[in-house]
Amino acid sequence: MTGHDGDRRTGRRQAVVKAAGLTLAAALVLGGAAAGWAYWHLNNNIRSVDINSALGDDRPAKAVTTPSVSASASASASPLPTEALNILVLGSDSRSGKANKELGGGDSSGARSDTAMVVHIDAGRTEATVVSIPRDTLVTRPSCPLSSGGSTSVAYNAMFNSAYSLGGPVCAVKTVESVTGVRMDHYIEIDFSGFAKLVDALGGVTVTTGQDIDDDKSHLHLAAGTHHLNGKQALALARTRHGIGDGSDLGRIGLQQKLVKALLEQIAATDLLTDPAKLYQVADAITGSLTTDTGLNSLSELMHLGQSLKGLTADQVRTVMMPVVTAPSDPNRVIAKEPAASKLWKSLR
Repeated sequence: MTGHDGDRRTGRRQAVVKAAGLTLAAALVLGGAAAGWAYWHLNNNIRSVDINSALGDDRPAKAVTTPSVSASASASASPLPTEALNILVLGSDSRSGKANKELGGGDSSGARSDTAMVVHIDAGRTEATVVSIPRDTLVTRPSCPLSSGGSTSVAYNAMFNSAYSLGGPVCAVKTVESVTGVRMDHYIEIDFSGFAKLVDALGGVTVTTGQDIDDDKSHLHLAAGTHHLNGKQALALARTRHGIGDGSDLGRIGLQQKLVKALLEQIAATDLLTDPAKLYQVADAITGSLTTDTGLNSLSELMHLGQSLKGLTADQVRTVMMPVVTAPSDPNRVIAKEPAASKLWKSLR
């Protein structure tokens, strides 16, 4: 490998490009009145849920850290935060509509969380761990407040993803916190069509699979090897489970984690600032697909988070799955493997 090639590859692995940076840059490069309209449009794309108010104080304690502040940051009127963060990221088919239905999404009465990841960012924000939680995990689902009033009942041996179906983001966060003992500082949800649009806006993603994939349910048929996927194909890969391994959710998680890495690499390798039209397309796809907690529901808040993660590189993002074993009550379900699962969650507090 030549030095030039090494520099290029290193550049492609540089900091995970943040949605906030993209959206803000989109507004800046358009200039003038167009910039004002772009900022307004992108900012209003983002939907939010006030999870903190809904859950109140009945939650795990926030991690107590002493963030370090650089000389330049301490001189700033608004220094960037460096404390550890835990963010629940869900991929869902919760938004009804033609685009989602064409991609296999559900309707408003059948919302599901197909993907659940706890993203832990270490203090200093230069390393991160992404923990996938199998949706087929049996858990004790706690009582959750409902937006219509009242609350759900505690449910034992409930499927993990039933929390979202029953009580939306609030119950999803409540359940994750109950299972892990880890406080979720933020919540981010991305829907089917938005994910596919993002991949298409980036020009696709390149993924290498170690085995053939033949899944009629996700409509994905790939021979083992390297493939450049468009948005619809990438979404099918993220949802594939019947065409690989034993057909369980565990095999799908491996594909999802591979896809996350590929997407980060593609974003880092795409010079969006030289192409304002593509930049805006990517920013619109990202913000148009997001539901967040109220702490991240504006471009300025997303930008502040993104800037605080500028020292985080793709090489320093570790992907793991919550340790599980087959559930004694159902061979098609899993439960947390102890003490390994508790040890993992303790490391993220």
